[in-house]
Amino acid sequence: MEVKTFKDLLVWQKAYNLVLEVYKATKSFPVEERFGLTSQVRRAAVAIPSNIAEGYARRYLKQYIQFLYVAYASGTELETQLMLSKDLEYLKVEKFKDLIERYYEVERMLMALIKSLEKKT
Repeated sequence: MEVKTFKDLLVWQKAYNLVLEVYKATKSFPVEERFGLTSQVRRAAVAIPSNIAEGYARRYLKQYIQFLYVAYASGTELETQLMLSKDLEYLKVEKFKDLIERYYEVERMLMALIKSLEKKT
């Protein structure tokens, strides 16, 4: 399939779906975490597909790669926050495993995309 927009990128699609799952999972977090961990987890998750999309729209390949690295960094932030959520017992172990596996898939795809684009610079 030809990539015409960022929405055609499989990594963006997977990251977008991860955000949807993160939002569903964080609905049950304690009310006192609304402006704390809940907000942080959601922001980190949203940053991944957002930076993939913004990078795709950039004019220069090096800028695109930079935004992909920002997306990757947001993913590592998300990973830490998901671990905290599990250890604080805000996330059940099964839900944590599901989200972390989804994240790891996005992480691998992002790194593969970055490496393939870096070969073109």
